Amino acid sequence: MSIFGRLSFKDQAFKLREDAILDAATRILAGKGFDLMTMDDVALEVGISKPSLYKHFKSKEDLVGEALIRLIDGALEYLEQLPGDLTGLARLRALLEWALRVRLTGGLPFLPSTSPHVREMLTRNLRYVTRVLKLNRQLEKLVAEAKAAGELDPSLPDEVILFSYYARTCDPAVEYLQLYSKLGTDAIVEHMLKVSFEGMRSHV
Repeated sequence: MSIFGRLSFKDQAFKLREDAILDAATRILAGKGFDLMTMDDVALEVGISKPSLYKHFKSKEDLVGEALIRLIDGALEYLEQLPGDLTGLARLRALLEWALRVRLTGGLPFLPSTSPHVREMLTRNLRYVTRVLKLNRQLEKLVAEAKAAGELDPSLPDEVILFSYYARTCDPAVEYLQLYSKLGTDAIVEHMLKVSFEGMRSHV
């Protein structure tokens, strides 16, 4: 049974509006960033009053934290549904492809470390920190598995691989390609994955 099957009509409407708010906040974050985004922007985007918005989220910080929690939950759920016979590297590649496609549709807003204020805000959000640690542990296991299988360079420290991997999800080259190249979404994703996992050197 879906979550909506267990909710009253009023609760379903509340949940749908909350999802719409999170969608709007993510789009605005992708376009403006945290500092320039306002609760007025979000309310206007959703088509509700600001008092109605505050019934769902008490502050901009609370709203942004929940939007990022939903994003990480999406990544965790995607990893869980991948076929069990995929190698560690194949799982890392599949998750990066997912993240890039989410990014290209405006669903992956920013890298928290680019804003000290956002980073500090998120470190105080226990639910967010818990999700991040869970995702990071899973990625650490995939990196170790890929190294053991000879799929990743064993001389590279795990931290270098992981932080480079995270950075690829927020590489500004994605936006530049989307705005200024003639490449479609599939081609952008394909080429970014190739650069990320194979580099730019010719293999001929």
